[in-house]
Amino acid sequence: MEYDLALRHALEVHKSDILVFARDLISLPSENPPGNCYRECAERIRLELDRLGLAYQLVEVPGFPGRPRCNLLSFHGDGQRTLYFHGHYDVVPAQSRGQFTPRIENGKLVGRGAADMKAAVAGMIYAAALIKGCKIPLKGRLGLCIVADEETGGQGGSRYLDEIGLLGKDAFGMLTPEPTSGAIWNANRGAITLRITVKGKFAHVGLQHEGINAFERMLDVARALQTLRAEVETRRTAYRIAPEKAAHSILMMGGRVEGGTNFNVVPDVCSFTVERRFNPEEDLDTEKARLFSVLGKLQEQGIKMDVEVLQEASSSGVSEDHPVAQALAETVQTVVGERPRFTMCPGLLEIRWYACKGIPAFAYGPGPLEVSHGPDEAIEIERIYQHTLVYALTAVRLLS
Repeated sequence: MEYDLALRHALEVHKSDILVFARDLISLPSENPPGNCYRECAERIRLELDRLGLAYQLVEVPGFPGRPRCNLLSFHGDGQRTLYFHGHYDVVPAQSRGQFTPRIENGKLVGRGAADMKAAVAGMIYAAALIKGCKIPLKGRLGLCIVADEETGGQGGSRYLDEIGLLGKDAFGMLTPEPTSGAIWNANRGAITLRITVKGKFAHVGLQHEGINAFERMLDVARALQTLRAEVETRRTAYRIAPEKAAHSILMMGGRVEGGTNFNVVPDVCSFTVERRFNPEEDLDTEKARLFSVLGKLQEQGIKMDVEVLQEASSSGVSEDHPVAQALAETVQTVVGERPRFTMCPGLLEIRWYACKGIPAFAYGPGPLEVSHGPDEAIEIERIYQHTLVYALTAVRLLS
């Protein structure tokens, strides 16, 4: 492939820079929730973009006093036709503060965010820098979109950029380096998360006839939802996913359950969460309406409850035969030596923001999913470099 050798040589020159940058990002505890060190993390990214000669726009989100949400956009090339590299710098809370002291062990970079996805963000930024440094002509632009708040639904990141018209502007494709364990994710489930609070009436256990037991009413609500669950979980996605049992649509109750004040009083309040994860073939509005229909009938029967929507997000899916998908797969095979499999991500993905605009979007990253968010989060350093080259070569394949 044209420019292959030039990019490989440029990568060799910058390997130590990529690793230093990745370590610096991991050392910043940008935990979400609550949104710590966002400004510091965005500033470190800004400094690297400056050093690499990549112009950028810093977009700060209003309404977050004390914990600013900062997003960065950077473009290389000319014209409107744009391929986006999209990543996030927030991480889930650490199991120990030591996770923010990055270290190298047995060829791996260890620390919170190593796999998901600070090392990969460093790699995708350097992929753009390698193309720029090699002066490879592009028919269009390569765009970097680096956001906050991915781990909590995107309110101060992708959602905001979407609302103000900056997310995916002029895009013909998007790649995001989530920890896919070597696969390409071309689809993701959607989500509706509810907290249902069932109301009763307080009474001493000796006078329970004067009370209304919120726990027992909560069980009535749960039984009605179990009927819906039995129907929901007969549905299967046509997208590939492993293991096969994971293909079923999901309705899970009781991720969090709270209620009552003591063992000798009738509970006047009980709450539980409902997690509805639906496949790409299912529609957010339709599935939300089904849930609320069940709950509405119970309210008509006299069960008092409050229903709070904690999260809602669309599912998405793109054919693995799409030209962007095939370009990515062919490049991975060239760099890694093995053609990647296409599968559906079992959870939410930022590809959904682009897919809802009709923009083909795919996740492929160097991190292993099985250690992401865990106490032993780590990534093979060689995989970071492979990922950098994959992203650079894919962009050249699609834009040159």
